[in-house]
Amino acid sequence: MKKFLISTMVISSVIFTAACGSGDSNGEADGGDSEDSVTLRLAHTGSDTHQYHIAAEKFKELAEEKTDGSVTIDIHGNANLGSEDEAVEQILDGTLDMTTVAADSSFANTVPEMNVFGIPYIFEDRDHVYSVLDGEIGESLMETVEENNMKGLGFWEVGFRHITNNEKEINTPQDVQGLSIRVQPSKVWEAHMNALGASPTPVDFNELYSALDQGVVDGQENPLPTIDSMKFYEVQDYVTLTSHTYSPAITVASNAAWEKLSEDQQAALEEAVQETTDYQREELAEKEEEIVETLEENGVTINEEPDREAFREATADVRDVLSEEVPASLLEEIEAAK
Repeated sequence: MKKFLISTMVISSVIFTAACGSGDSNGEADGGDSEDSVTLRLAHTGSDTHQYHIAAEKFKELAEEKTDGSVTIDIHGNANLGSEDEAVEQILDGTLDMTTVAADSSFANTVPEMNVFGIPYIFEDRDHVYSVLDGEIGESLMETVEENNMKGLGFWEVGFRHITNNEKEINTPQDVQGLSIRVQPSKVWEAHMNALGASPTPVDFNELYSALDQGVVDGQENPLPTIDSMKFYEVQDYVTLTSHTYSPAITVASNAAWEKLSEDQQAALEEAVQETTDYQREELAEKEEEIVETLEENGVTINEEPDREAFREATADVRDVLSEEVPASLLEEIEAAK
């Protein structure tokens, strides 16, 4: 009888140990076939009202709902985990699970084809943008992301970009000459500002407000929701709605994080990303007019109708600097999608 009790205890112990070892509450599931609880850290550099955060919050809600709580999204905004460049590096080495960054910024240094979004006036309007992002061209670009050792999940919105400065009202490219303009750290943006006669100055996004405030740069260029959410209107007197480029936010996961998930969890997250895309686009479209009013209430001079054709002509050759990074066929496909 004593020997029987000992044997029963040993067997029970083995079963308990096996059960506990079958998964990990921190997401160390094996082979992506388990429904173990997983927490994914999603980092971005925007404020709590930035486009990144609007999307991240909705994605968190949808992802947790669609996975019945088996996936938790832990959002880190305000560049708390580093700059966009650092976020991309962390995705590549697996120390960060997810991020959303401007596709045509430092991300393009890893995936050169994303430089296409820095080419001036390649998009006519939002309908043109969405036909590209939501169609075969967007799918092809996501495949390129995966060839560079990341899981591409989707494109969220940053928006059409406009020039701001603290010196004078801008109507033509000649008005930009001599101004120091903050640019994203990629050569297409340097070429863009050089074409306008400005002095391109790379500054990390999380340091941009202070750079404007301290006069390190005279101006910058970003979409209206960014200008509003980052309160750039506090340190900039003039906004010119040039709509010179459109920036999508590329949303990616590290391969290490993606492989932690079961197939059902992966499918749920992909669905959540797409639904977030639709939600964020509608949300931002509704805010644009309100933002213009906010800027005007804060004493900002807004030029809603600059000479865009003159800007288009002045920057027509910028695409030439990207001949090695952006295939001519990609440009042709985008332009044909108008």
